Amino acid sequence: MIARLQAVGMIEFNSIALGIEAADAMLKAAQAAPLIVKTICPGKFVVAVHGDVASTRAAVNVGLAMAEGAIVDHFLIPNISHEVISALSCTGEHVPGGAVGVIETYSAASAVVAADTAVKSARVSLIEVRLAMGLGGKAICLLSGDIASVQAAVSAGSDAVGESGLLVRKVVIAGISPDLLPFIM
Repeated sequence: MIARLQAVGMIEFNSIALGIEAADAMLKAAQAAPLIVKTICPGKFVVAVHGDVASTRAAVNVGLAMAEGAIVDHFLIPNISHEVISALSCTGEHVPGGAVGVIETYSAASAVVAADTAVKSARVSLIEVRLAMGLGGKAICLLSGDIASVQAAVSAGSDAVGESGLLVRKVVIAGISPDLLPFIM
């Protein structure tokens, strides 16, 4: 587990080959370290780097410059929430008996932005950020807490990605069935 990240930048490519090439250039160009470098469905490639804000920005800019129209989505988040990093690793926790919120997006990068915005806007627990594997290229973030907090967090997270047109749907379930939890987590 990475202790405290100053900034995280991510680029989602629609080409695996170009994504690998860009990842190499990004890591060579700046003092940013790899966080996530992998293929995702359907045939996309994600590169996430971390470091100080200037280095992370420089690495992302190199990747964007190489993209040749192959960018699905991207972001740079200074001071990203540690909960988002845990949720990307599937180490978040569900608060039993609370509400569950789901934000579904068309890109992996937008789900991370939605998750970071959500946890910074209300007192919720981020359960998971699932990045486009087995989801047809979509991504989701799952969060839990009391109903008012989950509603506020889902609203803020959805608004953060809604302007870009990458929001698929947002859902808040007041008291999710305990029998459903093992299937979605």
